[in-house]
Amino acid sequence: MDSRWRSLGNGFAVKPLDTERVQTALAGLVVGRRVYYRHSIGSTMDLARELARRGEPEGAVVVAEEQTKGRGRFDRAWVSPPFQNLYLTAALRPDRDSLPSVNMAAALATRQTAADMTGANPAVKWPNDVRVDGRKLAGILIEAEFNGGEPVFALVGIGLNVNLDVSQHPEIADTAASMRSVCGREFEREAVLESLLRNLDEWLRRAKDGEPIAERWAESLETLGKRVRLRWKDRVVEGIAESVDERGGLVILRDDGARQTVAAGEVTSQV
Repeated sequence: MDSRWRSLGNGFAVKPLDTERVQTALAGLVVGRRVYYRHSIGSTMDLARELARRGEPEGAVVVAEEQTKGRGRFDRAWVSPPFQNLYLTAALRPDRDSLPSVNMAAALATRQTAADMTGANPAVKWPNDVRVDGRKLAGILIEAEFNGGEPVFALVGIGLNVNLDVSQHPEIADTAASMRSVCGREFEREAVLESLLRNLDEWLRRAKDGEPIAERWAESLETLGKRVRLRWKDRVVEGIAESVDERGGLVILRDDGARQTVAAGEVTSQV
């Protein structure tokens, strides 16, 4: 057996990600210029933050086989079994004007990779959950640090379910999807990782070049046109999700006829 394969101790063997191969394939791009690989880590966000604070150039990516403290938005735990999916964080250095495009670029890149490789038509639940037939395929977490109102760096965390057997995880069996569950076959994760980082680099470049990617992002949203209930901290807004603005804010037509733009929050229901 190839020395790269590892036994799970139950008669099965898995092949760890070959991130050196992926980094070589991405030569010349910003995203993926340096890929840091860990077998197990608390969260890829934590190591990426440490690297960014130490001055790591833009585009460095941390990839892990397993996260023991993986988290999604609102500090929710992210199911992160080893050797099945992709768990990664990219460290970026956007300016204040381009920071809002980071979330949109990440969602578009993740959706494009899933669509290209599965043939499915994923949609984005505002602001950045990528879903197939109402089931969550990928989650995205954006965190940034500022100095005097200007972003020093932004972290793009992506968890993409690739070969996960969702039926083996009762806590998400009714709400999650994977590329495997969509297609009924397993995927080579290096190919998925390369596609995802290449697409992220492309969408970030297009945003930097002034392309209005908010329009493309809006086209991918399953939330628009639906009645939503949105929660942010202790506030709740209800109404029709009418549109998004150029910074990604959700414009809601409330029952009283007023329009309210919400920059962040969680859509807890949409019908």
